Amino acid sequence: MSGLYQRLRQELIVGGGEPSESPDPSTKSTAIVSGLVILGLLVWLGLENAWTLLFVVGLLVSVFLHEIGHFATARWTGMKVTQFYMGFGPRIWSRTRGELEYGARALPLGAFVRIVGMNVLDEVEPGDEGRAYRNKSFPRQFLVITAGSLMHFILALAIFIGVYSSAGRWAETGRVEVAFSSAPGSPAEALGLRVGDFVTAIGGDTVSSRDELVEAITSRAPGDRVNVSFERDGVSTTKSVVLATNPREPDMAYLGVASWSKDYVQESPLSSLGWAVRDSVSSVGNSVRGVVTALNPMNSIRALQNPNENLETRPTTVVGASQIGGQLGDSEGLKGVLLLLASVNVFVGVFNLFPLLPFDGGHAAIATYERLRSRNGARYRADVNKMIPVTTVVLGLLVFLLFAGLYLDITNPL
Repeated sequence: MSGLYQRLRQELIVGGGEPSESPDPSTKSTAIVSGLVILGLLVWLGLENAWTLLFVVGLLVSVFLHEIGHFATARWTGMKVTQFYMGFGPRIWSRTRGELEYGARALPLGAFVRIVGMNVLDEVEPGDEGRAYRNKSFPRQFLVITAGSLMHFILALAIFIGVYSSAGRWAETGRVEVAFSSAPGSPAEALGLRVGDFVTAIGGDTVSSRDELVEAITSRAPGDRVNVSFERDGVSTTKSVVLATNPREPDMAYLGVASWSKDYVQESPLSSLGWAVRDSVSSVGNSVRGVVTALNPMNSIRALQNPNENLETRPTTVVGASQIGGQLGDSEGLKGVLLLLASVNVFVGVFNLFPLLPFDGGHAAIATYERLRSRNGARYRADVNKMIPVTTVVLGLLVFLLFAGLYLDITNPL
């Protein structure tokens, strides 16, 4: 039990990896085998769906940049960084340059940067006290601990700008296009509407979006006769037709045509920046709601009981996200994969700021609490030992969500 406590204390409370020691041969062999298995899985993934592999590589780059944010700001603010590792668990390989040990570990579940003196539990050599995180000013602590999430937000913003200015932004085009063949026996079939036609007006009311088309139809009653204007190959036509009864809603009028009015609209660099900022802010709001949903264990329990009950609230993992990335790549190409990656980065950035350990937001909350409790130049030190029970509960919840999400992603893919 004391060994488990020490590991929890070191990895989650202190905020880094274990002190470096030469692993015994069996541990090293396990690390090498694990690394080869992961490499084999990546090769298999690339053969199955190159878009999925691209999305996974994008996630790994995002994780790396997250830690670069911590590493660069810690060094810039005068803190001592002793370790930089991709992955957790047994070491696959490592190198030491100066005071920094860097390398890769067997489990690709994240990464970590070891900054000395994260809190009072972290033992620091006397000569390093001046470079310890806990002895730096609050602004420097807050910058360093939130830098990982800031990197996610910056990366998402850069992706949005790049895609919007090159491939375009998914937005209203101002034209309503017929997306699928008209329903058999429907008023749309009587009009002769075909895929690729543009509906321009209903009953004299101009329509420039799918929502306006739906409103123009449903605001009328079944049996009403209306003029429908549409354009085909640049030629405008207006025909009269009687609206039918909606098969699903007897009181609602029905035309029988499926349409869309959105497509990728290329933006200028300046407008791309504006839209990227707005969409990033919108994604942050959606991600806050998503974090609350994700951390609610009842959603996972309901999903395990009935996987198809509500796909919007069921837990998912990198497996499920990668599946979606592969599907988007098949249908939308590179821009679809990149936009999903941007949204995931915003979500991870928000999720990581949750104000409890082991999240970075937990360390930020402790630093903020200590700053508020400090008086007259005397620095207050929080007793992080009291956080271990709460951290254990949070860790248990995360493990439950991980395994529930993995089970659902494998047995009932999104």
